[in-house]
Amino acid sequence: MSEERKSLNFIEQIIEEDLANGMSKDDLRFRFPPEPNGYLHIGHTKAIGISFGLGEKYKAPVNLRFDDTNPAKEEQEYVDAIKKDVAWLGYTWDKELFSSDYFQQLYDWAVQLIKEDKAYVDSQSSEAMAEQKGTPTQPGVDGPFRNRTVEENLDLFERMKNGEFDEGEHILRAKIDMQHPNMLMRDPIIYRVLKKHHHRTANDWCIYPMYDWTHGESDYLEQISHSLCSLEFKPHRELYDWFLDQVVEDDKLRPKQREFARLNLSYTIMSKRKLLKLVEDGIVNGWDDPRMPTISGLRRRGYTPAAIRKFVETVGVAKRENVIDVSLLEFCIREDLNKTAPRVMAVLDPVKLVITNYPEDKVEWLEAENNQEDESAGFRKVPFSRELYIEKEDFKEEAGNKFFRLKLGGEVRLKNAYIIKAESVVKDDKGEVIEIHCTYSEDTTKRVKGTLHWVSIGHAIKAEVREYDRLFNDEAPDSHQDKDFMEFINPNSLKIINAFVEPSLQEAKIGDRFQFQRLGYFNVDDDSTSEKLVFNKTVGLRDSWAKAQPKPQNKPAQNNTQNRPERKAIDVIQQLGKKYTNLPEAKQEKVKAEILELAEKVSYEELQPLFNTAAKKVGTRIAVALTLGVLLKNGQTKNDDINAFIDKATEDKNDILVAVANAI
Repeated sequence: MSEERKSLNFIEQIIEEDLANGMSKDDLRFRFPPEPNGYLHIGHTKAIGISFGLGEKYKAPVNLRFDDTNPAKEEQEYVDAIKKDVAWLGYTWDKELFSSDYFQQLYDWAVQLIKEDKAYVDSQSSEAMAEQKGTPTQPGVDGPFRNRTVEENLDLFERMKNGEFDEGEHILRAKIDMQHPNMLMRDPIIYRVLKKHHHRTANDWCIYPMYDWTHGESDYLEQISHSLCSLEFKPHRELYDWFLDQVVEDDKLRPKQREFARLNLSYTIMSKRKLLKLVEDGIVNGWDDPRMPTISGLRRRGYTPAAIRKFVETVGVAKRENVIDVSLLEFCIREDLNKTAPRVMAVLDPVKLVITNYPEDKVEWLEAENNQEDESAGFRKVPFSRELYIEKEDFKEEAGNKFFRLKLGGEVRLKNAYIIKAESVVKDDKGEVIEIHCTYSEDTTKRVKGTLHWVSIGHAIKAEVREYDRLFNDEAPDSHQDKDFMEFINPNSLKIINAFVEPSLQEAKIGDRFQFQRLGYFNVDDDSTSEKLVFNKTVGLRDSWAKAQPKPQNKPAQNNTQNRPERKAIDVIQQLGKKYTNLPEAKQEKVKAEILELAEKVSYEELQPLFNTAAKKVGTRIAVALTLGVLLKNGQTKNDDINAFIDKATEDKNDILVAVANAI
């Protein structure tokens, strides 16, 4: 779908209205204002994407401004990490700025407020002030220091600045209205004493402005046209505007605050304070632990900027809070890596396989396709020999007709190699199979249903594989009032595996991403060295988590559907395909994910009749092509019917169908 055809989100509508009402396009300026008190996480990517996305759309500058008003929690490490993350996502900021750049101006404005009797120094305890402030249903009451003289307030405030008082002894408050319906307007704090070293201004200041005072005034100083923030700041908008009222001059642009729903993700913690606790308590190995939702953690796990940006685009801009299923994020990285990641072979849980009729000293270097989704990816050579490793779960001595892997007396194809037949096994003292003896056939044209990956034992490279699961077992770990979020930590979120990989990976570099065929997507971890390869599992080839969840029990029957047989996957796919081309792009992505998931349950025999779907039923043909792609990926070999369907699809007028057909 072209950019021009996309409907405007509500923020874009606001901007378009402002432009229609006389605002110059040259006056548009946005900003991303992180606090440097932690690492950016996946929730921040929405705010980043909105502001920088608007900058790209309107060719307007976007400032990166660090709101560094709390030296007790802020560090240069966080500044550096934030800059690295924003740049890695592919965004370029216009100016790098800090709220601390404006400390003198903010102080001067505060003095002006005092002179206009709009601010005063309060000397009470925080408990006394909280009691006087009232509740959302009860008005506050004036404190005993609210009517101090201007002269006394100026004297106390200057002495606060000069370091004559301890922390908590005095604060500066705006004099607004202690009976105001909005509690934020009940004489909010503007300055407090903090005798802490600041990462930029060192010890020049011992009083620091509060966020609400700093934020809008910084926007004004930078001439930000639209100050975009998440919904929790909506009650702050009235205070934002009140503070601006005190300083705005008629000949300068006045910033406009507007709010959007922040990004919430299932099975994920977004609070920087709680993420810091995970780090400090040793639950994870730092902010960039691949289980963390931080951008640095996602990067280390193997996520790409393109996948994260696609995720943010798919989620869209909303006015209401909602929780996005983490499986959508996983779908986006899976889709991206499917197109770009080279295919290689690795065995994570090996069992020895011996091809008894293959010469003992023979080694063949067979040609293997690097990525069937990318014609330019080329081929590589993989060594084949008499003794191989395969996955333990790919062999059973006895199995039913639906087990399409290796079993005694059965045949499978070895990926990029020969067809083998299992003849016998060798077991240890415990009865566990330690060797599978097979014979092979050089006739590779025979049709067999299963295809297995493998590595040659004599050429295999040992590697450490870190297999990650979700860090929390609960969908909303910090939503329980009676329980601490730490109670929902998944004790099995990390599994260390000693694996074997094909020799082409010997030269793999940190950050390189691969598809371990039939297993998932993996990348080379920062801990990897030339002596010891370390891989992180980024994501599986399909959503295994959803399948593992227990189904709801004892739900009341509705519309007498409880006794109906479950619909076949192929029937659901057909139904989804019928309306596919009429859906908006974001919905198409979700339906596509559902089709790909259902395709795992479809047999070739069920799909083949749909190859003859009428040309005008484009949506159904797209669904068939997506399903076929999964079958081919899982070992289905191409035949005349498949080739005819693909050839016809690639010549269609529908771009989506052509793209899917070309991919398979």
